[in-house]
Amino acid sequence: MRLRLPEERPTEPPTGYKIAHPVLSQDGGRAGFTGVSLGGALPYGVLDDARCVYGRRHRAPHRRCDCGFHCVHDRTAAEALLCTEEHRAAVLLEVSVLGVYIRFEQGFRYARQRVRTMTVGPCVCGGAAVALADAGWGRPGWRALRPACAGCVRGRISLSPAVFTRLAGDGLRVRTGRGGGGHSAAGLDVGRGHPAAGLDVGRGRPAAGLDVFELAAEAALLQARLDWFQTQLARLEERGPKG
Repeated sequence: MRLRLPEERPTEPPTGYKIAHPVLSQDGGRAGFTGVSLGGALPYGVLDDARCVYGRRHRAPHRRCDCGFHCVHDRTAAEALLCTEEHRAAVLLEVSVLGVYIRFEQGFRYARQRVRTMTVGPCVCGGAAVALADAGWGRPGWRALRPACAGCVRGRISLSPAVFTRLAGDGLRVRTGRGGGGHSAAGLDVGRGHPAAGLDVGRGRPAAGLDVFELAAEAALLQARLDWFQTQLARLEERGPKG
């Protein structure tokens, strides 16, 4: 006798939480995410279908495989993963669980998802993040990004949360938390993303056509960088010509 799992038919897609690393395509035209564990080799978009990480042809999630998107039920459980050393630079995602899913005690394994909200934490130095900057690693064709303050961005490839929102598209919302630790959702909500945007990744400048929310975020990034430069100039003046 073959036992069948109980079927659920929710009226609305279930909500889940997970952590991931934001990524930027090599040409700077697309933004997405990559997982922190099993699915890390397969970057995905805001609205995407799961694929078997082992290259098998079955549909995800398969009962006899580990494939499929993964998330937990509780936001606090996902935030707890950000405390570990290897996940300090990750972001928190709130997702809608779509398509076929398998429910577990602590979360879901499922076929399709929509990332609704990305919450960006502070820079690794503890300062408030004003940009997503090159993390120094990536996947073939994708650069991994991490939250960075104005002082830590410097000359690295970077983009503001508003530009990431635009490149990711599909209604993504990006929220930046406060500095000083934690991934609190309180902070700047840069609005919803939509397609048709470009980025000069060599200079970190967005293309024309930004709306008022994106322009405000860009202005905040430029102001933070200016404040950092002024601080460095003040230190040089205090040292004097011989310094």
